[in-house]
Amino acid sequence: MFAVEVYAAVRHFVFIEGNSRREAARVFGLSRETVSKMCRFSLPPGYTRTKPVKKPKLGVLLPVIDAILEADRTAPSKQRHSAKRIFERLRDEHGYAGGLTVVRDYVRVARGDCGRPSCRWLIRPVMRRSTLARRSA
Repeated sequence: MFAVEVYAAVRHFVFIEGNSRREAARVFGLSRETVSKMCRFSLPPGYTRTKPVKKPKLGVLLPVIDAILEADRTAPSKQRHSAKRIFERLRDEHGYAGGLTVVRDYVRVARGDCGRPSCRWLIRPVMRRSTLARRSA
């Protein structure tokens, strides 16, 4: 993958300075197909999956996870299942042989948040005035 600066330099060389793509390929040491792609896209295109990821072990248990998460919506916050607890229930009750990370990833997406009741790590802590007074002294 080439840096954005290389993209900008090649595009400037071809479009602004008026040089040919073949000459840009020779000057920058790239293939002509690469220079052609750089001229087509203003930024490097990111990777996109063509098919969704297959989950052979977790796929049959997705309705079970969805049912647990649906029941958690009405439960008090302290009684809701964590992703690790859901994994343990799947392993113990349904014989799940997959990994914890796969369950965590699905739960994070299914909840529609960062995986916590509140995303406290996104909020900066506010210092009290007494703390600021001690620091300045």
